[in-house]
Amino acid sequence: MNKLLILSADAEQYFTLIKSADLPQLEIKSTGDVTLAKSLIADCNIVLGDPSLVADVLDSADRLEWVQSSWAGVDQLCKPGQRRDYILTTARGIFGFLISEYVTAYLFALERDLFRMRRNQLEQNWKPLAYRPASDIRLGIVGLGSIGRQLALTARHFGMRVTGLNRSGKPCEEVDRVYTADDIAGFLKNLDYVVLTLPATRDTHHFIRSDTLKLMKSSAVLINVGRGNSVNETDLVRALEEGLIGGAVLDVFESEPLATDSPLWTIPNAYITPHMAATTFPDEIAGIFTGNYKRFLHKQSLQHQVDFELGY
Repeated sequence: MNKLLILSADAEQYFTLIKSADLPQLEIKSTGDVTLAKSLIADCNIVLGDPSLVADVLDSADRLEWVQSSWAGVDQLCKPGQRRDYILTTARGIFGFLISEYVTAYLFALERDLFRMRRNQLEQNWKPLAYRPASDIRLGIVGLGSIGRQLALTARHFGMRVTGLNRSGKPCEEVDRVYTADDIAGFLKNLDYVVLTLPATRDTHHFIRSDTLKLMKSSAVLINVGRGNSVNETDLVRALEEGLIGGAVLDVFESEPLATDSPLWTIPNAYITPHMAATTFPDEIAGIFTGNYKRFLHKQSLQHQVDFELGY
């Protein structure tokens, strides 16, 4: 008999969904409380949960074989010193459309100047505002995983010119050209929008900093929907205040929630959202878990496995 611990802020929903799947040879426990989880996990060999919570109970899981993350990002479970004697799978492949909605919503709001249009409406100011067609927009995507590739497809649907950057430089059919960090200057120099979809790893820490910001066009907009530590926020604040770049759309931050004294709250060309570009929907995560559990039962390779060294 396999024993599953659900450890999540949405534990009740997950319990209902997994229970209704009527999976064989599976006993289910669930909680959203870490302290209680430590007393429940000792004889559980499977965990489904939020990485920030699961990381706190790993040392109490004596029979652990597999953890299914409820999030796409699993950096809390890949930190140096964390145990790695189990299979870790992530919620890959379900956030691409949501991220694409967020990025294109802000991109077109800025391109069509909707924020100023709204102010004009409130002032009863009839003033058409100029804009350019999407086919004139150059979009660069840093990180060409499932999210980055879906975003590229969405952007190309509107006619944008899309390039990408990844660690290997391996070609990606969804973009016109792939760069590596060795040619970061060539990648950044002509872009109107730079979108980060990076995981949190040693290699991605402060990928955007003062020297990379100086390579961007003064009108370019940075959009971060990956992980907060890929941007040096001090350098970004300076770049925004000095007009080195045109703006920033930020959904993730080095420390969350964003401190109330952060200058990013009030910089006119910074747009802040509270890490909600792609919300986790339990029914989709439960579907991933159900499919993987059937593979687990038949001793098949699980989908969306994480390489602990790479962090994704």
